[in-house]
Amino acid sequence: MNPTGERKLRHIAVSGNIGAGKTTLSEMLSEHYGWHVHYEDTSHNPYLSDFYNDMKRWSFNLQIYFLNSRYQQILKIQKGDKTVIQDRTIYEDANIFAPNLHELGLMEKRDFENYTDLFRIMSSQVNPPDLLIYLKAGIPTLVNHIDKRGRDYEGSISLEYLKRLNKKYENWIESYDLGKLLVIPVDDIDFKNSAEDFGSIIESVDAELHGLF
Repeated sequence: MNPTGERKLRHIAVSGNIGAGKTTLSEMLSEHYGWHVHYEDTSHNPYLSDFYNDMKRWSFNLQIYFLNSRYQQILKIQKGDKTVIQDRTIYEDANIFAPNLHELGLMEKRDFENYTDLFRIMSSQVNPPDLLIYLKAGIPTLVNHIDKRGRDYEGSISLEYLKRLNKKYENWIESYDLGKLLVIPVDDIDFKNSAEDFGSIIESVDAELHGLF
């Protein structure tokens, strides 16, 4: 609570599969509302390129890197006095990416158990976002977005890999109970280039934010 007795909006998070549009929407919402934005660390990630070339060798290293990065982001958000929008959450790696890698035989059982234990300890020390925005996208939309941005290391992502991730995202969102949730279907909208489509998202976000106070 702030000195006036009103609740302080601190943490908004945008979740979704690879290519769903998380970074784009995070940027646009931050500009609209004046929020600070914390991006997923891909440009300086020392494991990402190696991971896509040899997933089994680098899966544990990559997941630990993301866990550490997102944990530090949340600590900064909670200690700071700014409203922050975060590109992807600490929960997605633990509920979607790491289990998927383990099930595919790309992360050893001992590594997965070690990772899971570490996540449980770290997640118990932080608060969930005030609002989670989930971008729900079908495989054609994801592939189209991935192709358009042309990241070399994403060229080896298979359709089966994306499908497995999408299924895990749907299961996670269906059971999400940590706080307020806004699901935005993005297959039939173009919020990046259509002011009308972005406006409809703003209306939905406004409605959720009003419910927080």
